[in-house]
Amino acid sequence: MRVVGLDYGARRIGVAISDASGTLARPLTVLHPAGGAQGALAAMCAEVDRLARDEDGVGLIVLGLPRRLDGSPTEMTAAVQALERPLSARTGLPVVLQDERLSSHEAESRLAVNERDWRKRKAMLDAAAAAVILQDYLDACPPGGEVR
Repeated sequence: MRVVGLDYGARRIGVAISDASGTLARPLTVLHPAGGAQGALAAMCAEVDRLARDEDGVGLIVLGLPRRLDGSPTEMTAAVQALERPLSARTGLPVVLQDERLSSHEAESRLAVNERDWRKRKAMLDAAAAAVILQDYLDACPPGGEVR
């Protein structure tokens, strides 16, 4: 079963997908939705539907949950939590919220190893952060294990 990872942001949404075994995550694309939260929800649903058709079957969505380093909520935490149920209802897939603390920092560090141009790194950052979030989930939940 493949798992889709989403890193929701006010302007961009990073998308990642796991391999068929649910072991490794890879960055896929960055969505640039218009229309606020409703536009973002529509864009995420369309992308998940596309992936479900094109890949070997998507069975779960992992949505990054923003938190401060101390674990307290950020300004975006409530917005992401509000997307959980509608995203699940519209895609027909379970949605799991995954702590995304330091995912963008880790993604930037990984990208900097192979890409020196910060403009190119910036274009890939959200998808890379989605892959970090998804990989954190996959590492915590072994293949074939229970959905948290």
